[in-house]
This record gives sequence, structure tokens and C-alpha cells, in this order.
Amino acid sequence: MTRAVVAMGANLGDRAATIAAAMAQLGKTDGVTVVAVSSLVETVAIRPDGPDDSHPNYLNGVALVDTTLSAPGLLAVLHDIENDFGRTRTERWGDRTLDLDLIVFGDLVEDGNLVVPHPRAHERTFVLGPWLELDPDAVFPGRGLVRDLLEAVTS
Repeated sequence: MTRAVVAMGANLGDRAATIAAAMAQLGKTDGVTVVAVSSLVETVAIRPDGPDDSHPNYLNGVALVDTTLSAPGLLAVLHDIENDFGRTRTERWGDRTLDLDLIVFGDLVEDGNLVVPHPRAHERTFVLGPWLELDPDAVFPGRGLVRDLLEAVTS
């Protein structure tokens, strides 16, 4: 079993209902157990040039999952769930009905074309804060304690 951290977000449609339904679907996946789901936080949309309040706000959170799947296998499941909820990939960092990101997969640092840990997650309060809520002793592989990373981002 491998512990993974999955970030979730949505800024289109019924965001909270979509995220809840996506987590329920993830929990029904063979080889995946959803251990805990954080509270959801509302955040301004992040675009390539930074925060952009001209786009709908996001609801973001984090889930801890245990899985027997490989990292690429879990990522494929996450993409399938996004697709089931109408996710389109027409614009990088565009508005979305659902975004599921594999943040951490055990102690794995990279798996072929899949880069884990997620390359920008250590800079995102909407990932670090909810993760810390679920695991006050969480460690971000290669970066240190999540609480220290969150403090650095918010200072």
C-alpha cells in the first residue's frame, strides 16, 4: 500500500458537489481507499501570470489515499474521473469543472514521464493548508515539513 496525496479543485458548476462526487468515485476504485478529505477552501484563480480575480474562484482541498496502484495507474484513474465530470483540456491553467492532481506518491521522486512530487505544490497554500489539516506531521518529499513550507509561503 502506498499513501498518496491528491489535490482537488473546481471553479465551474456546483464545485462542492462535483468534488464530493469525485471523491466518492475515487473511493469506489479498485485498489484505492480514500483515507481522509480536507475541508474545502475558496481561492482566487491562478493563471500563468498569477492570481486573476476575473475568473471564477476555486474550491480546493486535499485527499489522502492509500493505493495498490502504481503512480501512473493512479494518475490515469484521476484523469478518468476528471473526464467523467466534464473536464476539458483546451487551455493551460484554464477554468475547469474538476482538477485532480497527484501531489505526492509515497516517497517517489519521479516515475518516468510523471513528475512527483508535483513541481509547484510546495508553493501553493491551497494544497499545503488542507494537507496540513489532515496530517500535522506531513512531509513533502525532498522539501521538508509541510508546516514549514506553508509558513514560508504565507510569510
